This record gives sequence, C-alpha cells and structure tokens, in this order.
Amino acid sequence: MSRARRSRPEPSEPRQGLAPYAACDAASKGRLHAEDWVSRQQEYQRDRERIIHSTAFRRLEYKTQLFVNHEGDLFRTRLTHSIEVAQVARRIACALQLNENLSEAVALAHDLGHTPFGHAGQDALNACMRTHGGFEHNLQSLRVVDRLELKYLQFPGLNLTFETREGILKHCSRKNARALGEIGQRFIDRTQPSLEAQLVNVADEIAYNTHDVDDGLRAGLISISQLRDVTLFGQHYRAVERGHPELTMRRKLYESIRRIRRDLIDDLVAASQAAIDRHQVADIEDVRRHDGVLIRFSQPMRQQNSELKSFLQQHLYRHYRVHRMNRQANRVVSDLYKAFFEDSRLMPDEYHQQAVSAQERSGESARARIIADYISGMTDRYAIAEHERIFDAKII
Repeated sequence: MSRARRSRPEPSEPRQGLAPYAACDAASKGRLHAEDWVSRQQEYQRDRERIIHSTAFRRLEYKTQLFVNHEGDLFRTRLTHSIEVAQVARRIACALQLNENLSEAVALAHDLGHTPFGHAGQDALNACMRTHGGFEHNLQSLRVVDRLELKYLQFPGLNLTFETREGILKHCSRKNARALGEIGQRFIDRTQPSLEAQLVNVADEIAYNTHDVDDGLRAGLISISQLRDVTLFGQHYRAVERGHPELTMRRKLYESIRRIRRDLIDDLVAASQAAIDRHQVADIEDVRRHDGVLIRFSQPMRQQNSELKSFLQQHLYRHYRVHRMNRQANRVVSDLYKAFFEDSRLMPDEYHQQAVSAQERSGESARARIIADYISGMTDRYAIAEHERIFDAKII
C-alpha cells in the first residue's frame, strides 16, 4: 500500500522547543491512507485524540494490570496504567526537548491490543494460537489501530502516523516483521525507532515498577519490612521516616514512591542526554542508525532498578494468590478459545461471519486470528461472563 501524501504545514509552523533529533510533525512519514488536510492540528496530537476516542482505549478500564478487575476498585487497570505511562513519558519528553504529543500517543496506545487478565491472558492465548502464528499484544495493538477499530468512513483502523505505529510495535520477530512491510523493516535492518518510542518503553517500566509496589502493598502481598531491603525503596523510605516521623505509613509510602519515580526519571533524562551528546546525534536519522538505544539509565540506577524488578518478580508476581488468579485466567481464555474454534457460531454473528469468510479466503489460521481478535478485545468481566454463558449449565 502506498504511503499517503499530505499537505505540508506552512513554513511558519515551527518545531518550537524541539531538539533537532526529535520527531517533527511536519517531517512525519505519513499515514497509510490519504486524508485531506482539514485543519492545522498537529499530526501527533490528532493521533492522541483518535486513540482516546477509540473503543479499545475505553475497554482498558476493565482489563487487568496486576489484579483482576473485580479484586478491588483502587488497583490499577490497563487504563490507569496507560495514563500513568503517558504522564511519565510526557515529563521525560519535555526534559529532553522531544515531541510530547508523539510520546503521549504511543504511551496511550501501547496496550490497546492486550488481552483480558493481563500477561496470564496473553500467555494463554499465545499457547492456543501456537500453530496459527501465536499471539503477541504489541502486534495486536498495531492490528487494532490499523484494522480493527471501525470509526471512520474513509478507512479501517485509526489511520495513525507511521511514527505512532512504530512506537506501538515494541517487539517483533523477523518473520512477522517481513509480513508488516515498512513498519517492520527496522527489525530486519536492526535499526532503532525514534527517541519518543524509546522513552515510552522505559516510561512503561517506571510506571509499573512503582505502581505495582503500591498495589502489592495495598493487597497485602508484600510488606514494608520486605521492601526496606531493596536499595531503591529502602533509601527513600528511611529518609522519609527520618524527616517526617509524624506521617502515617500510607503517606510515607506515597512519598517514597513519588521520590523513587522522580529519581528514576531524573537519572534517565541525565543519562540519555549524556548518551545523545556523546554520540553527537544530529537528527532523527542518526537516532535510527545508532547501534543501540539512546534512552537509558545510568549503570548504578540500572542496577537498582533491576533489583526492584527482581524483588517484584519473586515476591509479588509469583505470589500464590497471583498465581491462582493467573491459573483461573488461563482456564477462562483457553476454554473460550477451544469452544469458539470448535464452533464459531458460539461467537456473536459479526465475528462468526468474519471467521467463516476468513477461513474461506485464507484457511484455518485466518479463522483462528478472528477468534483471537474477539477474545483479546474482551474485558475481564466480559470474558468471565462469556465463560459462564457457555459452560455454566445453571444459567440455562
């Protein structure tokens, strides 16, 4: 498909405040489908607005981040996680004079293709799809914005810019990259995405490391006494205790997490700017040709952040209560997939017809992909309700 040509903004429209190596709206590689230039709105701002108004974005409100939606009202969901990632991303982009609108658009869209039940749901669906190309939520997020959202008369999907789509596609095998054309070429050529895409990857990590500490403590799965031995948390919590002994434990916790997030961001900005300067990066093409990512922590902070991640992996993500939730989630997703694969008439008519047409055109794997589209688009509670409707005889 040829890339759309669009009208250029007038020369007076600036790259105000942007570094020379930042992504610039006027230099965007464009969109998949041609659109008339109907306003002076910035390209990446338009992407951001389309993402926020998408159905897939609203569904994130009821999709698991760490805890299944019905576990509690105050735990993060995929929606609140995405908003936190966007906030961190904008802060980093501003400090580095990168494109804030592009950074926010990528952050808000990066989980649009995620399954219900978080990584447990993704793992289950990937196992079910193993002989049909597998399932990976980054690829599914791109599929959502390129094909599955149907809000516009002129084109399928959201017709986002190349740069936003590039940022969404964080991982990709060479096999899948070859099928994606231009957007997958960097995985074949081993080139880098924009700095805005790179910073969202790290903003994602900063957000979930810090908010998972909060959610894990709220759920009672980890404790302050355990976290004291983790360098990044312990040093800040002890400093808050010394300076503000009168605060409640909850307020000490919030202040400690805030300081951790601040230190991670400040270190990332300083280390990244140093790397950009050291390698004499002049423009975005220098970014793309560089042999590695330029948005990075310093070595000491990388070690401290890795220690925190290891702690969460061992004490939170492998906690028996989380494991139980994950087992239940795996069963729901696997049961639904098997049922729909055996009889696609169990799906709503729209998906049943798509599955039949896909198989007629391209075979069994195409039908399986439609089933994966349906399941991955479910919220936690919808998936649970579908499972009950299909497998619970008591509701007949």
